[in-house]
Parts: sequence; C-alpha cells; structure tokens
Amino acid sequence: MSARKHGQDNICNAWAALKLVRMAIEQTCPAGVLPSEEAVLLLYGPEPVHEGEALAKAIIETVGRLNR
Repeated sequence: MSARKHGQDNICNAWAALKLVRMAIEQTCPAGVLPSEEAVLLLYGPEPVHEGEALAKAIIETVGRLNR
C-alpha cells in the first residue's frame, strides 16, 4: 500500500470515528451543546481535528452542566 493511500485511509477512519462520537453525543447530551456539522465548518474549520475540538467542547459543556 502506498503512503498516500495509507494516509487517505487514516483520514477516512478518523472521520468515521468522529461520526460515531458525534452520534453518541447527539443521542445523550443536551440539545444545543454540539453545533451542526455545517456550523463546525464555519466556526472551527474543515479538518478532522476541528470536528474533534467541537466534540470535546460538547462533552466538557455537558459534564459542566451535570456538575452544577
């Protein structure tokens, strides 16, 4: 497998994992803590790390609400 193909596979796997985390957050966390995928593009950027940042902030916000 070429390095380019391997890198593309890694990116696809990262997006697939992030989608699973997004699904779990959407099903269990309060409405409004996670921006839509479209909003993440505008607020954070287009890379997997940007989606990860939005997901992490949603988890932190949810835990903060539970601890109040």
